[in-house]
Amino acid sequence: MSKLIDRFGQEVQLAQAQHDDHSRELTFEEYLDLIQRNPKVTRTAFQRVYDMIILEGKEEYTEYKRKIVRYKFFEDLHSNGQDAVFGIDIRLSDLVEALESAAKRYGPERRILLLHGPVGSSKSTIARLLKKRLEAYSRTPEGALYSFRWVPNESGSADTKIPLTEIMRCPMNEEPLHLIPREYREKFIAEINAKINGNPIFVEGSLCPACRQNFRELLRSYDGDWTKVITNHIKVYRLIISEEDRVGIGTFQPKDEKNQDSTELTGDINYRKIAQYGSDSDPRAFNFDGEFNVANRGIIEFVEVLKLDVAFLYDLLGASQEHKIKPKKFPQTDIDEVIIGHTNEPEFRKLESNEYMEALRDRTIRIDVPYVTKLAEEIRIYEKDYNPQKIKGKHIAPHTLEVAAMWAILTRLEDPKKAKLTLLQKLKLYSGKTIPGFTEDTVKELRSESAREGMIGISPRYVQDKISNALVMNETDSGLPAEKEGAEGAKEKIVNTQSCINPFMVLNELADGLKRHSLIRGEDDRNRYHGLIEAVKQEYEDIVKNEVQRAMSSDEQALQRLASNYLDNVRAYTVKEKVKNKFTGQKEEPDERLMRSIELKIDIPDGRKDDFRREIMNYIGAQAIEGKAFDYRKNERLVKALELKLFEDQKDTIKITNLVSGIMDKETQAKIDVVKQRMIDHFGYCDVCATDVLNFVASIFARGTTKQS
Repeated sequence: MSKLIDRFGQEVQLAQAQHDDHSRELTFEEYLDLIQRNPKVTRTAFQRVYDMIILEGKEEYTEYKRKIVRYKFFEDLHSNGQDAVFGIDIRLSDLVEALESAAKRYGPERRILLLHGPVGSSKSTIARLLKKRLEAYSRTPEGALYSFRWVPNESGSADTKIPLTEIMRCPMNEEPLHLIPREYREKFIAEINAKINGNPIFVEGSLCPACRQNFRELLRSYDGDWTKVITNHIKVYRLIISEEDRVGIGTFQPKDEKNQDSTELTGDINYRKIAQYGSDSDPRAFNFDGEFNVANRGIIEFVEVLKLDVAFLYDLLGASQEHKIKPKKFPQTDIDEVIIGHTNEPEFRKLESNEYMEALRDRTIRIDVPYVTKLAEEIRIYEKDYNPQKIKGKHIAPHTLEVAAMWAILTRLEDPKKAKLTLLQKLKLYSGKTIPGFTEDTVKELRSESAREGMIGISPRYVQDKISNALVMNETDSGLPAEKEGAEGAKEKIVNTQSCINPFMVLNELADGLKRHSLIRGEDDRNRYHGLIEAVKQEYEDIVKNEVQRAMSSDEQALQRLASNYLDNVRAYTVKEKVKNKFTGQKEEPDERLMRSIELKIDIPDGRKDDFRREIMNYIGAQAIEGKAFDYRKNERLVKALELKLFEDQKDTIKITNLVSGIMDKETQAKIDVVKQRMIDHFGYCDVCATDVLNFVASIFARGTTKQS
């Protein structure tokens, strides 16, 4: 035990030092001195949340000729990406811009920020991340804020006329500057601002009913001298925001109408204290513990806000526009908090069509939170939960998460209106890949004509559920649609008996789940989603065929020889010379058959071969002028062509199709083992899934369906 304590001794000391700093109390005068050194302690809730996001930093990038800002805050690096939000940087920028405008008092501070989107589109994650990080931010020097408590006479006298007999914390965690009476406040704040370098401070709002009563009774005891009230009875303390402690963060969600009323938002009478204080309008007989009360100075989240009863929505109107709430039996009370709600599309459509809800619509800033439509970002969503650090004892085969993400995104895209453009090609364009005949302007046009994309389709939750199903499967069919001959010639399914899941397992789970998916609107959508699974399977076939081809042709020396031979012939062709035959020593014409056999692998037509060859030679010349040696591997198209050509030359010698028949000599088996090891070393396969993929691709080759492109 002592060793454990010693090991964490430094952390304990730091925690103690932080606790001492957070527990230190100030007099009101000391707080005024602190404001002059650090005016940010008086920020509004919107200013504090905006500064919290900006503190994490940002970066700009260009997409489709448009500059986009990525805020690092939403990567949730402090929690290792637990609540990271991917692929919707434009929408997150809309949220941050609204917070910035609110921080600068341009108007959005009097609005409800409504996150709107389909189910599972990270609306709750965004709200949770804001609340979680605000808690941590309030513990840092940059995020410091303060409130106050009432204490008995600090002067030490036992004056029986003083009505305050016990310590009372401000129930709404107010800004201490609210203690300055309104008639003196403007002049007082002006004097403070005169001593501040930078942005001036503002003070809005009045004391809550409980503090107002204390102030009023103490003011009477001191014959109207408010400075004595503050000097003798106020202690300022560091306010630490905590959702668990119900300080600075409130969360409200719909319940059964019979079990919920508006007092959950604004507090309720404490009937046990009425007899003690004699009246239900005495603030000491009231619990200021509604969600609006406890969220003061921070954030209140409304879960599925538009499912709330109309009575609750009325409370939102004053809270957003006027920054006031109306506790039962008390006057309107000031609040300072960021109001965030989120809702799904059906409820939002009801809001739009309900003419009686115009007031709420007018006080709402809608921020769309769509599904991701970029493949790499969707993959990141699944990698966050399904990675080697979290999934122990199971191997996830390469491309498993990729094909699941691919299918999910295809369900969210609208069919392209452009001729000769498939939905899969549209996905690739959105993911930053180039397709001949389509430019960045084309992608912008595709985006603009497909306004509903990302607001429809399958949610990541469904995909995650099906990946989880595949992970918990024990000895089960590998899912790969390949067969092999049994001992007596009977066809057998390839069975995966080890802890490895592959793309076909997940795709099969996705397909099976569509029969019971409650959010699919009709058979047309169901049939469309099944069709997209088949399209993804075909794309996966092309991917693994390419990988096997690359593994079979990844003999670096053979590739180097082929590249050298091709470039020698291209050079001779472009300068109209002959090539020296390395075996006979004779001068010969450039080998047109060799050059075309390579160029056709990347669809270079006969009419473009001269341009392609000159392009390569010009690049080699430019490299030579700079004193650099040409590396054929830096030309992706050339590398692909060489690999495909080498594969074509070697496939007959390796005879991978023998895997299907089961007839295998030692020499062929050794060659296939080399290919399998390359799959493991270079592409991330394990022994099980490498064997599965080789069997699968062998069955395709055996059917004669190999594509040479």
